[in-house]
Amino acid sequence: MDPRSPFVLSPHELARRPGTMREVEREVPAPEDFGTAVMGVVAGSPITLDLRLESVLDGVLVSGEAEVQLRGECVRCLREISETRTVEVSELYFYPGARATALEQGDEEAEDMLELEGELLDLEPVLRDAVVSSLPFQPLCDESCRGLCPGCGERLDDLPADHEHVDVDPRWAALAGLASGSAGDDDDDPGAQHEERPSADEGR
Repeated sequence: MDPRSPFVLSPHELARRPGTMREVEREVPAPEDFGTAVMGVVAGSPITLDLRLESVLDGVLVSGEAEVQLRGECVRCLREISETRTVEVSELYFYPGARATALEQGDEEAEDMLELEGELLDLEPVLRDAVVSSLPFQPLCDESCRGLCPGCGERLDDLPADHEHVDVDPRWAALAGLASGSAGDDDDDPGAQHEERPSADEGR
């Protein structure tokens, strides 16, 4: 653990005194992988932390809120989504050795909980879990989004209500082209000859 990381805190002043508390307010830059394939925290954007560190019997309880700037893509129309979201944070960091004791006493949940490294705790994995678990599995720009037109690929919400595409069977389209082409040839051919009936004078 790098003590210079903005995600690393030292609860040294709590000194294993249950009931003592420290408040932490700071901004930390978001890493590049805070999110999912379709939505996540903007890399490098500030994560605003408003936390409380409280000494309890087995460790340090971290609780509070984190405000993040999200960016994603609507799964229906592919439109960009941007929003600011506040997520709840709550995690117990065991004192060194206390997690093993909890496991021996039958606390199965302790297996997945974090532990202080010396007198330091790392907020990054806790923040990552809190943010990712709050993200929608299929983000939408709007609940009523109708997606994309299958004919032209434009957003249906941006198109007029009577927008449509007429699908023509390619076999019929080819025949229609031949028919129109034949009719045009007869009309346009300058060498086309028209039979003329003989006049009454010529028959005499």
